[in-house]
Amino acid sequence: MLTIYSDDHRLHHGRCELIDGQLMPCFEMPSRADHVLQRVKARNIGPVSGPTDFGREPLRRVHSADYLNFFEGAWARWAELGRDGDLLPFTWPARTLRRVKPTSLLGELGYYSFDAGAPITAGTWQAAYSAAQVALTAQAAIQAGAHSAFALCRPPGHHAASDVMGGYCYLNNAAIAAQAFLDHGHQRVAILDVDYHHGNGTQEIFYRRSDVFFASIHGDPQAEFPFFLGYADEQGEGPGEGCNVNYPLPAGSDWATWSNALDQACQRIDAYAPDVLVISLGVDTFKDDPISQFKLDSPDYLAMGERIARLGKPTLFVMEGGYAVEEIGINAVNVLEGFERAQQEAQA
Repeated sequence: MLTIYSDDHRLHHGRCELIDGQLMPCFEMPSRADHVLQRVKARNIGPVSGPTDFGREPLRRVHSADYLNFFEGAWARWAELGRDGDLLPFTWPARTLRRVKPTSLLGELGYYSFDAGAPITAGTWQAAYSAAQVALTAQAAIQAGAHSAFALCRPPGHHAASDVMGGYCYLNNAAIAAQAFLDHGHQRVAILDVDYHHGNGTQEIFYRRSDVFFASIHGDPQAEFPFFLGYADEQGEGPGEGCNVNYPLPAGSDWATWSNALDQACQRIDAYAPDVLVISLGVDTFKDDPISQFKLDSPDYLAMGERIARLGKPTLFVMEGGYAVEEIGINAVNVLEGFERAQQEAQA
């Protein structure tokens, strides 16, 4: 399996995030991608290549031009104010406030954010831009005939909506790749999000569309981030009705519970009959993840990959979360190896 990766991810290294009432060192750190890359090479799952630059147009197919312009220019505006710390919002357009877009930097930052977990640093735009190009390059490999590819993206993307950042995410890599498949002739794309946290950004982007089916298995938003999306009754709207399915699970869910939801999601995807499959590959479902509450163990990720392979679709894996840094490479690559093994057995 081809892996696409860029060293540009190291340009983004936030100093802090607001969590549990404190400014704390970010759980989303460069060593996450480094450990995954080391494991990809150690297991020799296939070649590793750098990304091609497809420009901004594929990003504009998913994200608003105003949002992209703000994000790209935010750090320069911050530096002009003489600041050198992480740029984090502290005010948001809550339900009792007008949803106007201010002209000041911090006002716009609150307008384009939904939490204080996505710090902007001097290198954040370039890292996120390159991560999107990583996803697009892996998508292009499948478009050219590869059955599978792995986009080792960092920062992750599935919490980023069309014009909102948050949850460590700035550009929605999986959504950008899914839209690219459609723009290159595919009629139907399915996205399966296996991250512990609901892919609220991906859901928002495609919620009113029938050409993308979105399924997510995640911690129950009654108690887990992102809290305000991810409920079972969210099934799409208008043309997208029936093309969105959520499987919120309680804290402490183990493989038996989680894999049952995976089977249900795969059955729905199979019924949708997509041309191609995109996996938002978060491995923060691991039992020792520091900010998550599921109980999957490393061998379970092999079985996860095997079940996904049984769908028999060209499959793009896009890296999302996973914060048990020492195990993130093992768990992510186990999914890929399980997928490859099942695919080879099916062809034998």
